Amino acid sequence: MGLNAGRVPPRVDARVKAGLLDLVDVAVKACWSARRAAARLGVDDARLDRWLDRRAAGTLADRSPGGTALHALLDAERAAIVALFDSWGDVDRSHRKLAHRGSRLGLVHVSESTMLRVLTAESLVLPGNPPREPTPRRPWPDWLEWKPNRSWAYDFTHFTRARAAAIAILDVVSRKWLTTLVSAEESSTQVEVAFTAALDAEGLLALAGQHASERLRAALAAGDADTLAELTAVGDLPLLLAISDNGPQMRSLTTREFMAALAIAQQFGRPHTPTDQAWIETLFGHVKGEWPHLEKIRDPGELALELDRRRAEYNTVRLHAAVGFVTPDDEHEGRGDAIRQARRDGLAHARETRVAYRRSQREATA
Repeated sequence: MGLNAGRVPPRVDARVKAGLLDLVDVAVKACWSARRAAARLGVDDARLDRWLDRRAAGTLADRSPGGTALHALLDAERAAIVALFDSWGDVDRSHRKLAHRGSRLGLVHVSESTMLRVLTAESLVLPGNPPREPTPRRPWPDWLEWKPNRSWAYDFTHFTRARAAAIAILDVVSRKWLTTLVSAEESSTQVEVAFTAALDAEGLLALAGQHASERLRAALAAGDADTLAELTAVGDLPLLLAISDNGPQMRSLTTREFMAALAIAQQFGRPHTPTDQAWIETLFGHVKGEWPHLEKIRDPGELALELDRRRAEYNTVRLHAAVGFVTPDDEHEGRGDAIRQARRDGLAHARETRVAYRRSQREATA
């Protein structure tokens, strides 16, 4: 800046201006003209004259840019906003509503963003909506056993390219992907077909017809929780528990009657709480995340075939972290404990082998 660095920038600090003016004063005392000195320093002579006048007036520092906008809020309007907050803040609970309230009452006419800016500047915080009491998660039924084929989760997912929806049923304990049905509709019909196929594949369809008493079926069909608790306490148990969200096809009377006829109890998650049926939600996440080509398929028939292929891979090849890194099929068929124990034994044996080898090497070099 100046001398070697080119012309002085358009805006510089007051200390820089004072320093340049001092240099000009030294040059003038050495018989230079002020104009020549300014040119050598990279300052326009007209600009130098203004700086000299401002130095004499003691206003060498630049004023803050901007100033006051012509349409800026008046003090009375700010006071009206504060008064509006005191009177209506607990009622409206929103700066947007408060801005419209001010216009409605004829107190102050400001935009929603201006209302928020003034409230923030005044450290005024609107209360917002009161917190809602969280709904407790429904506990597992007392009769439920934690073993395969006792609790199934099911849900629909969409494949937009194929313009189809797929219902999948998953065993909660073993994480085995039991069946899938691709259809253009999402109704109780798809639920019935999918469950019939899953029960048949697991050898439970014949058992479902003779598993429970008529009184238990009636209690399930009517949603009579008291009678159901009374019957399960004496050993009259449902075939299994079906877990789902609150979709209309899951909540429908047709689905409930179908489930009751097969002695299947239903349990629904809390509204807007997908973690209550996290097992099936996780399945869809894995399927679409690990095989993204599924969402590019346009033909529903091709999609159904590809889902069946992926289901076989998911159940028999892919190791699942939730069941101790065995396949869902291993866990479902009862081989999981033996496989996990074999790994623990292998780890222990490998460690002993390494220790024995290191000790023998030390003895050999001693």
